[in-house]
Amino acid sequence: MATDVQQEQIVKEAIGQINHIATLPEITLKIIELVEDPSSTAQDLHKLISIDPALCSRVLKVVNSSFYGLPGQIAAINRAIVMLGLNAVKNIAIAASLAKLFRGGQITPYFAARDLWDHSIGCATATKLLAEKLGFGLTDEAFLAGLIHDIGMMVEMQYDRNKLIDVLDKVKPDSEGMPTGNMLEAEEEIFGVSHEVFGSALCERWKFPKTLTSVTRFHHTPEEAPEEHRTMVYLVHVGDRIAADHGCGFRLDLPDTKISPAAFDKLGLTPQKLDEIREEFPAMLENMSDLLG
Repeated sequence: MATDVQQEQIVKEAIGQINHIATLPEITLKIIELVEDPSSTAQDLHKLISIDPALCSRVLKVVNSSFYGLPGQIAAINRAIVMLGLNAVKNIAIAASLAKLFRGGQITPYFAARDLWDHSIGCATATKLLAEKLGFGLTDEAFLAGLIHDIGMMVEMQYDRNKLIDVLDKVKPDSEGMPTGNMLEAEEEIFGVSHEVFGSALCERWKFPKTLTSVTRFHHTPEEAPEEHRTMVYLVHVGDRIAADHGCGFRLDLPDTKISPAAFDKLGLTPQKLDEIREEFPAMLENMSDLLG
């Protein structure tokens, strides 16, 4: 296994070489910056979003979907911003930008960027549903956390596709679609770091909130996450497994879909509540896939 210094060097080189993914669209970066500034107003955000018609239409589409369940149709972007709040609009802009990054062909019989996007939408939907049903609020942040949790695999694909193919060959699925090896171990052997480390470095590059950096870094080992971010990391840990059980796209990084007992304790999740969430998940996923697919 690579030392900490070697890992840092590998990550720095990878992020440095993949400018076309490492840079979010300029307008998205401006939106993040504006929303993080406490003196910003809805009017400031309206001015900025109005210069991008595609983003305007995406925001209105999401606002008028069952995702928010708002009464009546909202046709004006300024009204949408007031109804949703700056933070929610920021997250919609990021989601729209990410959708473009996950375009790519099939690189092995068992991996395509599209499969990873389908899984990411599944995880995002399940994480939002969990946050809502368990009374944590922060459903927009939960959705975004689920959406970006595996972004490190896109770094691997852009940085060295052949190494990613080698990793996937080591974990290729059996007849039931289950991985035949441990993907994190294979990544560390072949890349020197896992997709979690690549993903958290990319989140830092994008100046995402620290919670999201922790989600990408610790979603396989939530008990190791910083205490202040652990709830969100556990939500994504569970959402990841709900999506995989449902057959949402890529899942070779999960040797099994057992939910950590610590997750039940940390989240106050009961088996009955989990069953309810699993039951509601397919209908919500269909709405999400229509919006972001």
